[in-house]
Amino acid sequence: MPEAKILDNVALHRFELQQDGETAFLLYSKTGDSIRLIHTEVPEALRGHGVGSKLVEGVLRQAQQQKLSVVPSCPFVAEYLRGHPDLASLVEAQHRWMIEPVK
Repeated sequence: MPEAKILDNVALHRFELQQDGETAFLLYSKTGDSIRLIHTEVPEALRGHGVGSKLVEGVLRQAQQQKLSVVPSCPFVAEYLRGHPDLASLVEAQHRWMIEPVK
């Protein structure tokens, strides 16, 4: 499968990944050099196929390239980051508690 293309729909403040005629998206808000990732939505037909993870991975890669710090307000994003500690440095220091392992 080709690499997923993540589009930034600036008008709707969301990143989008289209697959099989469906659109998964991740809502965000940007302030200065920071991006708050608010909510991930994956259509029912795409769930369980790694689409949400591909979307989050692509968004985090874009944030890294744009030198944006990340605030993972979305529980799905926070869980993804827990599983990828190599990306923890993207998270703003004062918000790293959001990605600490759940006890």
